[in-house]
Amino acid sequence: MKDCMSRFDSLIFDMDGTLWDAVDSYVKVWDATFEQCGRKAAVTRSNLIECMGLPITEIYRRLVGNPDGAQEFLQRLAGNEDRMMLGLGGTLYPGVKELIPELARHYKLFMLSNCSALGLPNFLEFTGLKPYFTDSISYGENHQPKDVNIRLLAQRHSLAAPLYIGDTEGDSRSAHAAGIPMMWVSYGFGTAPDADLTAGSFAEVAQILLDKHIEL
Repeated sequence: MKDCMSRFDSLIFDMDGTLWDAVDSYVKVWDATFEQCGRKAAVTRSNLIECMGLPITEIYRRLVGNPDGAQEFLQRLAGNEDRMMLGLGGTLYPGVKELIPELARHYKLFMLSNCSALGLPNFLEFTGLKPYFTDSISYGENHQPKDVNIRLLAQRHSLAAPLYIGDTEGDSRSAHAAGIPMMWVSYGFGTAPDADLTAGSFAEVAQILLDKHIEL
């Protein structure tokens, strides 16, 4: 697509499955929380991948099921995530570290996720990408769904033509509910058959949006 640089004024990135893979670290956070709550339970990488992109209350329902003690568990989980993830971190997908600065030269960059309140600040600190992003917002901050938070970012920064970049059908539905297009990254954790654009690597994300050949 040759007109992306004229179509969009800003890019809103999902985190997990779009910019990095931190699932193994999340497994450690969940298991630590189970232990603190005295529960003989555990999650696996595949368990969490199946839930990526969902609000944390829905992930709890799918993985734990029992509503007893849900509030305490989720409070502990959020606290553990905020505390542990800055040290555990994740693995950036190939090209993210090199190409985010280039994208930031042409677009305003934002992050939006269903993670805990400090999930996005911790990501930006851990990866060193904080200087390139204008703002971020997460479910953990205001307990609002992604489509509401997309609108909040757009209103807060007077965005005329943002593009949401994510990896799941939930991302696509949220973007469309907020009235904006969505780019699906097929290397992530989910599918998005209704996406407006598709990229098979982060280099392809940048190639489409910068309208030039990218080599890493």
